[in-house]
Amino acid sequence: MEKNVFKPADRLSSVQEYYFSRKLKEVAQLNAEGKDIISLAIGSPDMPPSERTIEVLCEEARKANGHGYQPTIGTPELRTAMAAFYQRWYGVTLDPQTEIQPLIGSKEGILHVTLAFVNPGEQVLIPNPGYPTYTALSRLLGAEVVNYDLTEANGWQPDFEQLERMDLSRVKLMWTNYPHMPTGARARRETYERLVQFAQKHGIIIVNDNPYSFILNDAERLSILQVPGAKDCCIEFNSMSKSHNMPGWRVGMLATNAQFIQWILKVKTNIDSGTFRALQLAAAEALTNSTEEWHREMNVNTYARRRVIAEEIMTTLGCSFDATQTGMFLWGRIPEEIADVEDLTERVLHEARVFITPGFIFGSNGKRYIRISLCAKEEKMQEALKRIREIVK
Repeated sequence: MEKNVFKPADRLSSVQEYYFSRKLKEVAQLNAEGKDIISLAIGSPDMPPSERTIEVLCEEARKANGHGYQPTIGTPELRTAMAAFYQRWYGVTLDPQTEIQPLIGSKEGILHVTLAFVNPGEQVLIPNPGYPTYTALSRLLGAEVVNYDLTEANGWQPDFEQLERMDLSRVKLMWTNYPHMPTGARARRETYERLVQFAQKHGIIIVNDNPYSFILNDAERLSILQVPGAKDCCIEFNSMSKSHNMPGWRVGMLATNAQFIQWILKVKTNIDSGTFRALQLAAAEALTNSTEEWHREMNVNTYARRRVIAEEIMTTLGCSFDATQTGMFLWGRIPEEIADVEDLTERVLHEARVFITPGFIFGSNGKRYIRISLCAKEEKMQEALKRIREIVK
């Protein structure tokens, strides 16, 4: 057979391998060479979910009748627990039968929502900086990506005057993410209210990604669905990865009106066959048994102690940062004398043996920033700080 007769689909030319997938191969090679790299790059909680959550998983997995295909809409127990979670923590009432949809993680939801609402060639508004998967999946599915700027000067909030000046005639979806990743900008009720008004005025569906509202926050937790009328024009994602220390479990959810759920289910039922029953029941238990005390220790106190060390790392590197930011990362601006952010991150990786994230992977508005993850034990973060201090003497 002739060599190179096989070619990938054209759509692959629109995306690159996910930055962390590529970079972690390099880190793995460095570790294989004995370099002992400390990773402060990825937001994967390093603590376990509640003990009772794990017990339920084991108990249910031992049952002989629990290993078959599950309904794509999720078990009644999980949907009910998710609706109760929204009522308890956000004060938002959702019908567990029709207004909640469990997901196999939020990445899956990005795929399903885009397939359900956006035709090839139509436009999607995506924040710059923002989560790279919004862009990658939109491009893979043939949507045209239109970035809207988030800037430090505007508190990393949407500039609605700029948005109103744009041609919005082909825009179907607008992705938002508050508390914001990667910048840590807090959710604001005023922003949510203006987003709902914007959606209603222009017939654009707002999709708000909201996995970070518990991290470093023991005050009021905000949801865009708290705004009157939001359910008619907005979809909100939430996830158990961050708030319940379950990133590898792949349990997320979306909440919206019943019609949107039905359209999304048309896609989802043709793609997957549901999640393992034991996992769904354990996730329902986690949503039910998590208390204010558990969240305060896991999502506030632990990250607050780590945040102090991350701020010392930022200061040591000469970076400036907003002390009011939240979430499980620290976002900082690099010194003006550094020409390129990778000059800094590559030096830190190869000389200090610490992996931190360059902000350009989140968009052009992140090219003068770095991001430090708080998902590492305090002793590891202290060691990272020690190593970095040694290379900047």
